[in-house]
Amino acid sequence: MAFCVKDVLRLQVAPALGCTEPVAVALAAAAAASLLPGGRAGATSVEVWVDPNVYKNGLAVSIPGAPGLCGLDTAAALGLAGGDAALRLEVLDPITPQDVERAKELLRLGKATVNLLADRRGLLIRAVVRGQGADGAPHEAQAVIEGQHDRIVSLSLDGEELNASPLLAEALASGGKSQMDELEDWLRGLSLEDLLALMDQLDAEDLAFLEQGVAYNTRLARHGLKYGCGLGVGKTFERLARQKLIAKDLSLAARMLTSAAADARMDGVKLPAMSSAGSGNHGLTAVLPIWAVKDYLDCTEADALRAIGLSHIVTASVKAHTGRLSAVCGCSVAAGAGATAGIAALMGGSLHHIAGAIKLLIEDLAGVICDGAKAGCALKLATAAGTAVQAALFSLHGMRVSATNGIIAESPEQTMRNVGQLSCEGMVETDRTILAIMIQKKLAGYV
Repeated sequence: MAFCVKDVLRLQVAPALGCTEPVAVALAAAAAASLLPGGRAGATSVEVWVDPNVYKNGLAVSIPGAPGLCGLDTAAALGLAGGDAALRLEVLDPITPQDVERAKELLRLGKATVNLLADRRGLLIRAVVRGQGADGAPHEAQAVIEGQHDRIVSLSLDGEELNASPLLAEALASGGKSQMDELEDWLRGLSLEDLLALMDQLDAEDLAFLEQGVAYNTRLARHGLKYGCGLGVGKTFERLARQKLIAKDLSLAARMLTSAAADARMDGVKLPAMSSAGSGNHGLTAVLPIWAVKDYLDCTEADALRAIGLSHIVTASVKAHTGRLSAVCGCSVAAGAGATAGIAALMGGSLHHIAGAIKLLIEDLAGVICDGAKAGCALKLATAAGTAVQAALFSLHGMRVSATNGIIAESPEQTMRNVGQLSCEGMVETDRTILAIMIQKKLAGYV
């Protein structure tokens, strides 16, 4: 099946309020609660089962609209209390202070719980909400999300499957694949030259959508720079530049803008990000370094938006190889690859230069692990943004990393496949070890 650039943007790029793993848990809980006779008012408990990567990414990250609160149990309670499943990854946008208090009460009573499906591979969330109808009869509703953070594949009430809900994802094709599965199969078969050719399909509607993504992500960055929330990485960069302790060049500008947005997002600021390949932080990394660099180049905003379109395309391509969630930091190797491709293109680079930039970045950052979503992600996004600029500059100045270097191959396509193999096969035990360490910390009361 052939796709076009609009399909890539439609399926891979979307607004997301808060870290996508706890938000997906909230979505599942909200969807299940909405099925109860009489609605969420009669809900009394929520129990959730998640795969290891969702568990890892949701363990310690702040929840938007719930200051000071974090964790998947909190997300589930908030989804039950006031989430709107029709809003998908912005499910928590309607949350009120009253909803937060109800969620806290559910947590206090032990009525919002999370279970780890330790042997599960691939994204899976199952939420079961129990409650009473207006007649006092007990009811149990279930929602299952699989494959993508907002892909609800099953809804049931009292054991009976519901097949007509608008919340359900599209039916699978005859081969058992979703449209996203087919898109990723298609992307894996494209060369970098093919990916670049997709940019020629971008029209005014696409550019307006990409501009909306810039508006979302720069708003988060401005908040981070103004308030120094989270770790305050972006704000610290800005202060050091003002004190002339470091020079503000295009690399620092990219690092500052990108990390400031991550500071805000990881701190639970109630502002959506435009995500890329299922992750808000990927979206920040794919968009903001390019937007920062444009001010140092002789280019138009339309040129920068087209470069951001390429960044989303390359990000989606790398993620098609690595999978949605893994032990490798996707902001580094996937969105970082997208960003450096976009920057190299914006600087006038050819296919040769863009390929070189991707390989340079992967050689530099392939070893960055994902140890869950948290405030410290801002440091990794700063590294990815700065390295994306550096790799593009190095490539345009003739630097090449040869296939004798580690996982780097002759072609960028094979290099991406090698990253996928590293992520899906080589890092499985690493992922288990990371999760074990984090669970130990949780048991010790650090999380």
